Amino acid sequence: MKKLIIFMLCCCGLIQPLLAQQRGVLDEIGSRASNFGSGNNNARKDSIGFEHRDDRKDSISITYKFLDSVKNNTLDSSINDFDRYFSLPSAYQYLGNNGAAAYSMIFKPFVKPGFDAGFHAFDIYKYTLEGTKFYKTNRPFTQLGYQLASGKEQMIKVFHTQNPRPNWNFGMDYRLISAPGFFVTQNTNHKNFRIFSTYQGKRKRYAAYFVLMGNTIKNSENGGIESDSLLYDKNKKKRFSIPVNLGGANLFQPNPFNASVITGNVYKDFSFFLRQTYDLGKRDTININDTTREFLFYPKLRLQYSFNLNTYQYNFRDYAADSLIYKAWYDTSLRRSTDSFYVREKWTVISNDFSLLQFPETKNPAQFFLAGARLENIKGELKGGTTNLYNLVLHAEYRNKTRNKLWDVLAKGEYYLNGFNHGDYSVNASIGRYFDKRFGAVSIFFTNVNRSPSYIYNNGSSFNFNSYSLTKKENIISFGATANNAFVNLAFKNHLITNYSYFTDYFHTAQSSKVINLLQVFASKKIKLTKKWNWYVDLVAQQTDGASPVKVPLLFTRNRLAFEGQYFKNLNVSTGIEVRYYTPYKGYNYSPVMGQFMPQDTVTLSNRPDISAFFHFRIKSFTAFVRAENLNTMSFTNGFGFTNNNFAAPHYPTPGLMIRFGIQWGFIN
Repeated sequence: MKKLIIFMLCCCGLIQPLLAQQRGVLDEIGSRASNFGSGNNNARKDSIGFEHRDDRKDSISITYKFLDSVKNNTLDSSINDFDRYFSLPSAYQYLGNNGAAAYSMIFKPFVKPGFDAGFHAFDIYKYTLEGTKFYKTNRPFTQLGYQLASGKEQMIKVFHTQNPRPNWNFGMDYRLISAPGFFVTQNTNHKNFRIFSTYQGKRKRYAAYFVLMGNTIKNSENGGIESDSLLYDKNKKKRFSIPVNLGGANLFQPNPFNASVITGNVYKDFSFFLRQTYDLGKRDTININDTTREFLFYPKLRLQYSFNLNTYQYNFRDYAADSLIYKAWYDTSLRRSTDSFYVREKWTVISNDFSLLQFPETKNPAQFFLAGARLENIKGELKGGTTNLYNLVLHAEYRNKTRNKLWDVLAKGEYYLNGFNHGDYSVNASIGRYFDKRFGAVSIFFTNVNRSPSYIYNNGSSFNFNSYSLTKKENIISFGATANNAFVNLAFKNHLITNYSYFTDYFHTAQSSKVINLLQVFASKKIKLTKKWNWYVDLVAQQTDGASPVKVPLLFTRNRLAFEGQYFKNLNVSTGIEVRYYTPYKGYNYSPVMGQFMPQDTVTLSNRPDISAFFHFRIKSFTAFVRAENLNTMSFTNGFGFTNNNFAAPHYPTPGLMIRFGIQWGFIN
């Protein structure tokens, strides 16, 4: 509660100067209105009427880049895609409520070589260094977002950035996800924060990037409901009355301010990142006027140093563990029939990277050669004590985004020369060509990654319950192409995976003895039916061997039929029906203690299409939306209700009707 009060005070602190500005405008208007019609001719001359509002005074120029990108991006103000506002993309399958464990039904192999702890079921809810945006803006900008949904689910987002000086930007992101859930022991409470800053010296030779970031994941686990047939019991329309496998003895309290986890996962991570660069090259100046000069600098050689400190904590706890469940699922014996159960693991990773960049073309900083080395020191606090590891990594990159913006070439790789992950490597190459507005852009890519299995597959991990260490390196080859134009967006990808590591059940591990071949074809198009009606189609087809441990639906599609238009100059509206459908497949089961999705071959998820009705609108920088989700759960069995639930995993039903309301408001300070 104290944290919430502090957060609300911070929001008030941001809004107060905005209101003060508005009051100043109102006072000025009132002063002019009082002079209008008076006997003073001068006053009358100065106040003939109200001044027309100059929209350019409220305009803003804001762009951003990602850390290792050369592309400038602008803010997206479109309102037709709810994925831009919600915490989970539409292609994700999640276990019942916002904040629960999730995975993408459009398969994405994990292609990070080197050390990895192995916990990824909640990655989609985390802030990452790779996803950090570094902004440049001519005016301070603040964006506030709030969502409220059925079951007291809520999400709060705060974003602010400004340039106190032309060469210095800083900003912050904050997000709170809170969802009590509809079943016992299903509450989630996630908090994310990120502080970022960029600085460039006056003579443009020195530059620095700074990121301070933290994620707290609190997720209660119920292990699924005891029996699917209970969903159709007329006495159990209130879903919290259905018994669950874990945490069922706890009283259900749908309280969004209660963030405690009696049974479940508590993951925390913290990151500190600092990159400094110094350029050698050619200086130049432009005389703006007699007293002002603009310094220019064209780098030829850049010295770059990056420091990164990361800490990770993974905890599972069950204060009322059922000894029968833990014996059956995890082959773990407890001292009493109901006992406390804990598993803990903590990692600290410190990375020091030194690189040299050479720019062959004087006036094109988007073309460069990079070569560098990185030393990683890794410390783990595990069930068997403390372990210390290290990695020595060499890496190189060539990048060329031509000055005419037609070609974009990338070739990069890294090799783990020595240490715990010795022999790991990654190679990435891509080339793209932009033609024109009609034919758009075409690109092809190739990736090859050789990586050690994540540490959770090592018998030294606290979360490894007497399983053998997996020692064979995973090898992943991916290649494909994309073609984006005004008519249609098309893409294909092919993944070849050797020695794929996975959980076979709640705690046993294995590596696939066969090469996994997965082909994916993507298509998306906006079809204009009439002047106001638009049909947005997203389609993905995936094909792999049915015996493979990678489980995907053959077909995934998302369709939005929307009535869209602009009214009263500033009112933008998008309203209609959204349908998500995927063909039946043997969806993953879930291991609560390990926090891992695992393949299974006994239950086929054969769900009805997910149907939502939506009304989105935007007035200048104010956006709002109202949605009725899961209309497909409507049922007349045992009386009218939304009780015909779909399933996200075996024994994990998704919610019934969800009414969702949200706003997002941007302020130019």
